[in-house]
Amino acid sequence: MIRTNLRDPGRTGPAVASIAAAGIVAATLVVGGEPASADEGGVSFWLPGLFGSLAAAPQQPGFSLTSVYYHSSVSEHETVARAREINRGRLSASVSTNVRARFAADADLALVIPSYTFASPVLGGQATIGLTTITGRSNASVDALLNASILTGPFAIAGSRFYSVGDEVTGFGDLYPQLTMRWNAGVNNFMAYLTGNIPVGAYDPSRLANLGLGHGAIDGGVGYTYFDPTTGNEFSVVGGLTYNFENPDTDYRSGVDLHIDWGVSKFLTKQLQIGAVGYLYDQLTCDGGPGDRVGCFESRVASVGAQVGYIVPMGEIQGYVNLKAYREFEAENRAEGWNVWLTLVLSPAAAPPPAVTPTRRMALK
Repeated sequence: MIRTNLRDPGRTGPAVASIAAAGIVAATLVVGGEPASADEGGVSFWLPGLFGSLAAAPQQPGFSLTSVYYHSSVSEHETVARAREINRGRLSASVSTNVRARFAADADLALVIPSYTFASPVLGGQATIGLTTITGRSNASVDALLNASILTGPFAIAGSRFYSVGDEVTGFGDLYPQLTMRWNAGVNNFMAYLTGNIPVGAYDPSRLANLGLGHGAIDGGVGYTYFDPTTGNEFSVVGGLTYNFENPDTDYRSGVDLHIDWGVSKFLTKQLQIGAVGYLYDQLTCDGGPGDRVGCFESRVASVGAQVGYIVPMGEIQGYVNLKAYREFEAENRAEGWNVWLTLVLSPAAAPPPAVTPTRRMALK
């Protein structure tokens, strides 16, 4: 028996996280019931586009709440897997395969990120702790044509098979705690962050669509923001690295990932902001682990887009609304498409400057 099981092994991601539907499909050729799996790292822990403009700018002390609606639509139309020279126990087979597949996925997710910024300095800077949660829906489908030739053994066949499969999941994703440090020096702002993945979300290694990763991860990085309030000019860039732990369900370990998010904008007024955004995601090292039976697969993708933001004064609370849209290109071993972020941030309003009482000179005789 020969069958293909095309699935997405899952990086949802958020805020500081990953979107399971945002990656490359992995192809599995099953011979005698034993799999040869392709790249699991095409779906990453980091959700590209998470950071943007004003990423390293100081925060107001106290509790803040960030809510994000995220929509992603991706597809891929190319050869996604090829298995060679497979030998499985009693079945000694020489296998030549070619898989042509079209993968499509959509995700509609809600990211809720409560956070707290400490008023007292920590290491000479400002510390913020937060937790990202994800709920939503993800669906994916694969139309695949398998050309296979097994030359020996009791399951010897030669020919083509066409498969069409789809899957959908609605529920909760993983949890992503985060610690961020920020330092300010005039128009220059610096940051460092550390985050990770707690794999408690909806995940099934046999499912095409997932909201969880299925494994833990640690991610850290640094960022910079230039912001001049007198001119309204702003530029931000944040870079980080992700280390992935082995997936206990698949014995697959994704490689080390590099990601860079950037944003450039101008405040036309004290409240209205427009600009551009983009990101680069690049897997630096090969996947591994006992479950990697195909070889080194490294994924990458780049994107550019536009943004508009608006600050809404609300008394003691300040609201900030931001809309970002990205178009991806130059994808390798990863699906590409477009995604949209609609973000609402509620935070304490900046304290007004203290009133200055004019002094009156006493008349002396």
